[in-house]
Amino acid sequence: MSAHLDPRLLRAFLAVAEDLHFTRAAARLYVAQQALSRDIRRLERELGADLFVRTTRQVTLTPDGERLLPHARRALEAQDDLLAAFGRTGPLGKAGTERPLLVDVNSPGLVSGRILALARELAPDCELMARFESGLTGAAAELLAGRLDASFGRFAGLDPAVRARLEQQPVRYERMAVVLPEDHPLAALDAVPLDALAGERVYAGAGNPRTLEWTDLARQLFEGHGIEVASPAPLAVGREEFRRIMAKMRTPVLAVVDFPAMPGSTLRPLVDPVPLSPVSLVWRKGLVHRGVAALRAAAARLAADEGWLERPSEGWIPATDALIMMSRI
Repeated sequence: MSAHLDPRLLRAFLAVAEDLHFTRAAARLYVAQQALSRDIRRLERELGADLFVRTTRQVTLTPDGERLLPHARRALEAQDDLLAAFGRTGPLGKAGTERPLLVDVNSPGLVSGRILALARELAPDCELMARFESGLTGAAAELLAGRLDASFGRFAGLDPAVRARLEQQPVRYERMAVVLPEDHPLAALDAVPLDALAGERVYAGAGNPRTLEWTDLARQLFEGHGIEVASPAPLAVGREEFRRIMAKMRTPVLAVVDFPAMPGSTLRPLVDPVPLSPVSLVWRKGLVHRGVAALRAAAARLAADEGWLERPSEGWIPATDALIMMSRI
């Protein structure tokens, strides 16, 4: 048995013990039912005891589950009292003032915005405030400093020491694309084979310290294909600035298929192979907030409904990213 128990596991146990129904308990905690079942199994392993009897018709507590119940309630009440003393609300909504959760969606129009919208529906009494950072490397520094609470991006691209202080949940294999000037020869294609970019210099955020994880992914993708990462360029903020810089530099830009349409340019998916940008929901380790649970539940629901975590057979992704995206917490 471990010397320490994660309070999240006790909350999962308490919710199921009170509802005696996994689906209702998962909805109450704003988590996917599969994640709740994993937490219960983990708690049973930690304690070395079966806590529930599960049949197709009902869920009941075992004698060990009955024995744990009062201890779990006391432990979680003590945690909620501690949080309330510092002006916070416990994850199950004990009275108090819960501060807004600051969520970086990177930029409008991406899948992170859809996750945030659904999380707001799942937890209407939580205030989830959108922020717009540029790159997970930059956002991670804000997370660790406490100026942000959650973000999205390529977790494997962060420094291992930074990753050790964060939690992550895989969200999506996002197909990558290239943004081209409207009159570029490759703009006439429906999809651009990667080798067709041989000899090109493609902009992928080089020189921007906030997007190091994206530039690193581009370098790995371009290796062996005769494609260069373009030199640093002025960071274009807004549609008009993007149009102006694109017209001036005429450099293809590495993007994802959901990148919002920009004037004077054409977005084309990359193929042969299909490069994938791995997206995770990322938050600070130890953060307790119902909004994080709502974000996790929203991400899991959309991923399941739309097949976001089904990796295409022809997809390309670095080995380290593949391992992280197959992980679950």
